[in-house]
Amino acid sequence: MKKRISRIFLFSVLCFLSSALAGCGYTTRSMVGSKYRTIYITPFVNKINITTQTDAANKYRLYRPMIETDITRSVNNRYLFDGNLRPLKEESADVILKGEVLDFRRDPLRYDANGNVTEYRINLVVNISLWERAENKLIWQENSFTGDTTYFTSSSGNPQAKSEDTAVTDALTDLSRRIVERTVEQW
Repeated sequence: MKKRISRIFLFSVLCFLSSALAGCGYTTRSMVGSKYRTIYITPFVNKINITTQTDAANKYRLYRPMIETDITRSVNNRYLFDGNLRPLKEESADVILKGEVLDFRRDPLRYDANGNVTEYRINLVVNISLWERAENKLIWQENSFTGDTTYFTSSSGNPQAKSEDTAVTDALTDLSRRIVERTVEQW
């Protein structure tokens, strides 16, 4: 009887160890394949139309000078931080990331009793595409890709209040993180 219990115990332990070693299937493999190791990020192009008239649908659309440069720099820094794809010059890169800035919005979320805005959401909307440089072949494309953040204004008296510049930096960080994740992770 003891021999049978020890065999069952041994079998149970072996089953547990084999399933533990096999893992649960969670992985962060590169979505673009192992043959790609380097990337070139083209400067983002600003496609925000600042000549349109303001109406109820787009009254929170803003123009922030040099936002395309900030996005390009932030995405490049995020690839350096991530390490899966190393940013290089265009002629040396395996893949090329192209992007267009479509929208920069600051939408009010909360108001105080006097009608003053106490919380905003900032959205950065871009179109992005990833191209194989050697064959000039589209690997994937995402339209209306968004990075965002919310922030409280200093007039709200909230200890979590921050400036709009800090909030824009947070939105840039969120957008960059999402772009790199879209490129290198396969879920």
